[in-house]
Amino acid sequence: MFRIRSVAIDTFPENTAYLPRNDSGYGAEQFQALRKIEICRGESSILATLAIMDDEHLLQRGEIGLGEQAFRRLGLPEGTEVSIAQAKPPASLDAVRRKIGGNSLTDAEIAAIIRDVARHHYSPMEIAAFLVACAAFMTTDETLALTRAMADVGTRLTWDAPLVVDKHCIGGIPGNRTSMIVVPIVAAHGLIIPKTSSRAITSPSGTADTMEVLANVDFSAERLQAIVAQENAVLAWGGRVNLSPADDILISVERPLRIDTFEQMVASIMSKKLAAGSTHLVIDIPVGPSAKVRSQGEAVRLRKLFEHVAAQLDIVVDVVLTDGSQPIGRGIGPVLEARDVMAVLRGDPDAPADLRDRALLLAGRVLDFDPALPGGEGRQRAEELLDSGAALAAMERLIAAQGARTDPPAIGPLSHEVLALRDGRITAIDCHLIARIARLAGAPMEKGAGIDLLRKVGDPVQRGEPLYRIHATSQTGLGFACELASEASGYSLAS
Repeated sequence: MFRIRSVAIDTFPENTAYLPRNDSGYGAEQFQALRKIEICRGESSILATLAIMDDEHLLQRGEIGLGEQAFRRLGLPEGTEVSIAQAKPPASLDAVRRKIGGNSLTDAEIAAIIRDVARHHYSPMEIAAFLVACAAFMTTDETLALTRAMADVGTRLTWDAPLVVDKHCIGGIPGNRTSMIVVPIVAAHGLIIPKTSSRAITSPSGTADTMEVLANVDFSAERLQAIVAQENAVLAWGGRVNLSPADDILISVERPLRIDTFEQMVASIMSKKLAAGSTHLVIDIPVGPSAKVRSQGEAVRLRKLFEHVAAQLDIVVDVVLTDGSQPIGRGIGPVLEARDVMAVLRGDPDAPADLRDRALLLAGRVLDFDPALPGGEGRQRAEELLDSGAALAAMERLIAAQGARTDPPAIGPLSHEVLALRDGRITAIDCHLIARIARLAGAPMEKGAGIDLLRKVGDPVQRGEPLYRIHATSQTGLGFACELASEASGYSLAS
C-alpha cells in the first residue's frame, strides 16, 4: 500500500504517477514492468504512466506522487492509502488494431474505445494510433457511431423547450467572434441558446477565452441551466460541464499531429451539440485559401456530411458557407476580440463592419428557425434587435448573470508595428500565419496579447505604413512574434 501525495506538475492530458527509485519496495525490473500502473482504492481507480524519481527528498518512503490531472481524477484526499498493480491493456485496443488493419468498426467497438479514452485508459500514443487509423478512412456509419459514443460518455443537458438553438463555426479564421454577437441577439428575441465553447487549442482565442475577458465562464451544469432559465442564453466553457469529454482528449492529440479530417471534425462538433441538448443548429463553414476548407467542392462535401449526421441525430441543421479569405474584425486575441464584439453591440461608428455583417447573417439564420417568425425575415429581425440596443441590453444582463469581471485585463502594453515593405494594394492575408504570430505573442493564455489589424484585403498601403500591430505582455512573447512576422508578414501586396 502507498499513501498518495499531490505533486504540482501539470501533465495534461495524461495521468502521471511518481515513485522513488529507492525505498519503494520495488526492484529495477519491476519499475520497467510497471511503466503503466493502475492505482485504486475501493471504487476509485485510474490508470497512470509511471515516472521514476531519483531525488529522495521529493517523496517519502511509502508515498506515491500523483500529477495534477491524476490526483484530481482519482478524487481521493492526500494521504489516502491506495494499492498499485500493473495495468492491463484496455480490451478495446483490439478494435484499434483492427482499424489499423483497414477494417470498419462496429458501433459497439467504437463505443468501447471512446469509453476507455474518456476514462483515461489510453496513452497519447494509443490515441494517436486510433486517430491516424481513422484518418486513413472512416465510413459515414463510423462517423455517426463516433458522434453518439462521444456524446454518451459525458453529461447530457436537457431543456424544457421544443426549440433549443445553437450556432457553431468550424474555426480557422482569426477574429471570427460572431457567437458573442449572435447569442445576445437570439436571446433578446426570446429563443433559448445555451452556447458552450472549448477553449482555444491552436487558435489565438476561442469564444470562452474572449467571453472570459468580460465575465465568468466556468459553471457547473446546474448553474449553467439556471443562467439559461433566467437569460435564455449562456456563453460558457464546456469543459466544466463535461460535455463530450472524450472529444477534448482526442483533440489534444489531434492538434499536434495536425489531424483534422472532415469525419473527425463532424463527430467532434455534433457530439458536443447533441450533449448540449440542441435541436436546431447553424454551422458556419468559412471557405478560403488559408482556411480549414479551401474550395467549394470540399465545402459541399463537408456540408453533406454534417447534414447526414444531423438527420440521424434528429437535429435540424442549416449549413452556411461564408467567406474565409481573411480574418474577421480587427482584433485577434481575447481582449482585442472582446473590444470588437462590444463595439458592434454598442453600435460604435468605428466597429468592424465585416464582424457586424457576418454576425447578422448567422443570427438571421438562427432566428429563421423560429416558427412564429415569417420565413426569410430572420436577418431583418436580427438587425432590429442589434440597432435598437436590445442585443446590447441582453449581453449586459448575461454578463451580470455570469458574474462580470471586476478586474478586466487590458491590451498588452508592449507593441510592435509590422510595416509594408513597398507600395501596393493588399490582395490576401494568410489566416494561418496571422494566427501563429498572435499565439507566439502570448494569446490566448495572455489575454491582452494578440494582433490589431490596421489594413484589410483591398486596402491601399504605402511603403513604411503599418499593416498590423502586435501586442504582448512580455518581452519574450513580443520577440517570438516579431521574429516570425519579420520572416513573413502574412500579407500579400500587388502594385
